[in-house]
Amino acid sequence: MEQRMQPPGPLTRERMKTPRAAAIAGILFSVLLTTTLVLLRISAPAISPEMQEWSATKSGTVVLALNLVPFAGIAFLWFIGVVRDRLGTYEDRFFATVFFGSGILFLAMFFAATAVAGAMVLVLNAAPKLMIESGAYTFGRAISAQIMNVFALKMAGVFMISTATLAMRTHILPRWITLPGYALAALLLLSSRFADWLPLVFPLWVLVLSTYILIENLRGTKPGAAG
Repeated sequence: MEQRMQPPGPLTRERMKTPRAAAIAGILFSVLLTTTLVLLRISAPAISPEMQEWSATKSGTVVLALNLVPFAGIAFLWFIGVVRDRLGTYEDRFFATVFFGSGILFLAMFFAATAVAGAMVLVLNAAPKLMIESGAYTFGRAISAQIMNVFALKMAGVFMISTATLAMRTHILPRWITLPGYALAALLLLSSRFADWLPLVFPLWVLVLSTYILIENLRGTKPGAAG
């Protein structure tokens, strides 16, 4: 007796839908990164070369800032996913590769810079005099600054350019967001000298972008409708 063939089941599952409020990840990343940079900026310069002003309060502020970094990284990864979901089938492979790669490189170097800074804090708390006299403090701070202020910021600039290009080609973002993105990215890429508050350019732009996407998602506006 001939057996009947069962109809094949569905080969693919329905694509998971990203929650409309997922864009809040970009806002969270912006808040965490801005808080981290501000806390480090107001605490680290207060340390004198002789470490006479190093205190438990300042140490605690730096530790708090560094402990926010992993959560900022998680939010940034989620933000990348939100942007890719917004692009959908309009995603260009070339710019999407640059967008994703520069974002991952920025995150990796951001983590590396804060890891060096965290190690410095641990040693400073244990043996501040030895740290200064050996030159390890100056060396470690220079490494952390180079990784964050030179390499990480350059990758942030590339990320902004690729994001703005994808958004402009697919019309998922208005020009009043993408065009300033190009200008601010050029500032990060071409700046030969590091300004104290220059890193804040990146999270502030992400904040504006994420807020716009969140509002559009809650309204139910389809991607490609941006003017």
